[in-house]
Amino acid sequence: MQYSPKYQSAKIVAPKIEEHFLHHIALASHKGEQDIATIPQVSIIEAIIDVCFWASFRSEEGKYPRISLAFLSPEQALHPVVFQEKLSLNAYVLSKLAPGIEGAGIHLGVWYQDGELYVWGSTTSIPDYCFVLDVSEPGLLVIKHKRINGYGKFTNVVILKGDEIKIVNEDSGMLPDSPQILKSLLGFTAPYLRNDTANILIQLAVFMRSHGRGGTLLLTPSADEQWKSSLIQPFHYQLNPPFEGLANLILKDGANISESLWVSKLKREVDHIAGFTAIDGATIINDKYELLAFGVKIGKREGNTSVKKIAFIEPVIGGEASLLEVSRLGGTRHLSAAQFVFDNHDCIALVASQDGYFTVLSWSESMKCVQAHRIETLLF
Repeated sequence: MQYSPKYQSAKIVAPKIEEHFLHHIALASHKGEQDIATIPQVSIIEAIIDVCFWASFRSEEGKYPRISLAFLSPEQALHPVVFQEKLSLNAYVLSKLAPGIEGAGIHLGVWYQDGELYVWGSTTSIPDYCFVLDVSEPGLLVIKHKRINGYGKFTNVVILKGDEIKIVNEDSGMLPDSPQILKSLLGFTAPYLRNDTANILIQLAVFMRSHGRGGTLLLTPSADEQWKSSLIQPFHYQLNPPFEGLANLILKDGANISESLWVSKLKREVDHIAGFTAIDGATIINDKYELLAFGVKIGKREGNTSVKKIAFIEPVIGGEASLLEVSRLGGTRHLSAAQFVFDNHDCIALVASQDGYFTVLSWSESMKCVQAHRIETLLF
């Protein structure tokens, strides 16, 4: 098909997006995977991005559209909602349909015929590596795809915000000492399993970011409690005994219940724990995912020096590690979390800012410093 986008970023990123899908679908096919999506051509990618960009600025009754489009035919979806008449893919149609498909996991199905793109209906089931474009807010588009044989957070490929382009750098997950949550977000681990703790940490991060109040979550070892000396006593909201709702769900891994019911239970437990991060102070869980306390104040461990520099990394092209003064990382919440990890190398801190930024802080043994991975581009 022939298409000339007015949104110039669409023309810039479309070849890179096609290359990404070609590479990963080829690898999946080589491994014998069956439920694989159709790869959209460059002109199709350009058209979908361009239409969605302009649609993102069309408000209906004072609300801007939040849309998820998936490129697939009705035959590739499971139990789809199919419209009797095909609808042309344009900004007007998308803005009109948006209020009805805003729920999580609902995608408008887009396909082509005779050189034209059209909307054929909606679906909640898409094949692996299916091209998905989310309209998150006016001018903000996220291109992503479903992972192989798994549930959970889709893998982001490109983030477009106005004329700003961020292309996810998959090689970021191959750096020495990369935290497991980053590797999982970039797809370097096995497909999501029910008891995949990296996936559960991702779900906690997504909810922390979504509540918009900012927060800190500290992940601590259950076998060693030296980290307590880095916290200001007494804890105002310490739990006794620790809350084990999420821990028990992981331990049982849902073997005796359906996947949909298990995922529903997981969401409830994740929302329950992540909600405490909106309260002033840090929320603490251990590596068994038991909730220990919330609203906790972080201090510098007695006898230790203050953290001075951190390695700042963003998992996008051009976001390679750079050594920064810790004061440039963020406000008090970020500084205290960096100090906590500096004092406790076996702990990880997740920090959500009110403005949407999200940082994972961990210790890098190879660089001998705290590393701060800014990962909100992977959480959209």
